[in-house]
Amino acid sequence: MMLRRSLIAAVAALPLAFAAITAKAADIVDTAVSAGQFETLVAAVKAAGLVETLKGEGPFTVFAPTDKAFAMLPAGTVENLLKPENKEQLIAVLTYHVVPGKIMSGDIAGKKAMVETAQGGKLSVDATDGVKVDQANVISADIEASNGVIHVIDKVVLPN
Repeated sequence: MMLRRSLIAAVAALPLAFAAITAKAADIVDTAVSAGQFETLVAAVKAAGLVETLKGEGPFTVFAPTDKAFAMLPAGTVENLLKPENKEQLIAVLTYHVVPGKIMSGDIAGKKAMVETAQGGKLSVDATDGVKVDQANVISADIEASNGVIHVIDKVVLPN
């Protein structure tokens, strides 16, 4: 009787074991959605038509401004960027926050660099005392996703 219960328990647990093996880490978009502090960023990514790109193979490094960071922009800026007629400008702003490749904080610790963004401009990264990206501070680093990494920043960085 004990052997039978053990066997039934083992068989019942098999689907859970296989589910754990086949489950994969969430991509950058799903990771941002589940974090709960990037609602403005996610809305902007959707309005810009960049969801499929950021769900793509990557890898990408995303410097993700929080909702609080977007709220610090001048009044009306976000609403203006989200208008359909400003889609190109919105895409430029968003892709300025994305660097091709996967850059972990340990890769840049103690260094300064100019890194090329998906937008084509260059971000100043200073990791000699904490990490600054242009004028923004990285407040949480190395949030891994299946197709890259997210570093949370406290300001929206804008291309020149």
